[in-house]
Amino acid sequence: MKNLKGALLFAQSGGPTAVINASACGVFEEAFEHGEITQVLGAAHGVVGILNDELYDIGLEDREEIHRLLTTPSSALGSCRYKLKDFKDDDTDYLKILEVFKKHNVRYFLYNGGNDSMDTCNKIGEFVNYHGYECNVVGVPKTIDNDLYGIDHCPGFASAAKYIATTCMEIDLDGRVYNKGMITILEIMGRHAGWLTAAAAVATHAGHGPDLIYVPERDFNLEKFYDDVKRVFDKNGKCIIAVSEGIHDANGKFIVEYGAANARLDAFGHTQLGGTAAFLVNFLSDRIDTKYRAIEFSLMQRCAAHIASKTDRDEAYNEGRAAVKAAVEGRSNIMVGYVRKPGKKYVPVLEEFPLSKCANTEKKLPPEYINEEGNMITKAYLDYVVPLIEGESTPKFVGGVPRFANLKKILAK
Repeated sequence: MKNLKGALLFAQSGGPTAVINASACGVFEEAFEHGEITQVLGAAHGVVGILNDELYDIGLEDREEIHRLLTTPSSALGSCRYKLKDFKDDDTDYLKILEVFKKHNVRYFLYNGGNDSMDTCNKIGEFVNYHGYECNVVGVPKTIDNDLYGIDHCPGFASAAKYIATTCMEIDLDGRVYNKGMITILEIMGRHAGWLTAAAAVATHAGHGPDLIYVPERDFNLEKFYDDVKRVFDKNGKCIIAVSEGIHDANGKFIVEYGAANARLDAFGHTQLGGTAAFLVNFLSDRIDTKYRAIEFSLMQRCAAHIASKTDRDEAYNEGRAAVKAAVEGRSNIMVGYVRKPGKKYVPVLEEFPLSKCANTEKKLPPEYINEEGNMITKAYLDYVVPLIEGESTPKFVGGVPRFANLKKILAK
């Protein structure tokens, strides 16, 4: 709907990244330039903040602090993992959201997140349309998992991939110092898609990385895993392995569940992962007599702004600005995101995708990115990922440590 005049509401959801605030910076700085937008608001902790009418007046923030969001990691407004029911089954939450929208005259709603967040964004867009409330709803992609539908890559992924590749190189150099045997298993985020774990291959290609890499796109067999590790260890006296936290057997059972009798679920019904490396170390220690280390990259891979990709940061910022422009120009129920033009040179182009297709649709690693043995990543993946991790983005340092943005977070009246 064109020519809408009212407030713009922006919210962040799901896991944080090194560049999610770069998107927020793009949204806010672009929004301030449009006369149709009478107020710029930010929700505290995603959709939960909207339900609680806990909205920050971004117009009261110092513009320099807003610009510092460009190099500030994590979710500056706070995040959540809250699943909205289908409004046709239960519209309680939706009616609260609509009440808050009307109270603040919200005519533009932008939601920044991954698969589940795009589902939330889509549901809200459908609900306001159903009730005839004029509000343009646009999704801004964010997930280090890089598994969102349609787009070539997702903001947050490249910076996490850069951190993983660099850390793998550093661990490799550390792990090969001594003349004693050792097996090191690195556990990297990735439930159903191995985009992040595959980034360990960048380190291997540079001469200092894992000997074996396993991703969820291939069924994982413990006996074949043992054979792979034994072969490398017998040859080199050392072996470094990178595994996705979500590797599973042929029946779909997560390997981490082998060692956990009662797996916990999150708000979206997903099994809470973590502990795969520790389980595999225990499995191997009964068969190969050597020193072991299990290393979970865990939260560190999500918000490493000190080694973020400049390409990733700039694209996250641009997507934020593009989302505002699309909303002001009258488009709704879409998500903005990058695709790349065919050819050897990396040329990214912004496009728009229907939210209904982006919601809860996962993009997996293509088969050609994984070798036939299922234990290493191919050069085709390197050709894909290297342009995304190029360039360095670092925050300004004060007193030897980063100077991140400090928002006042004044509640809107």
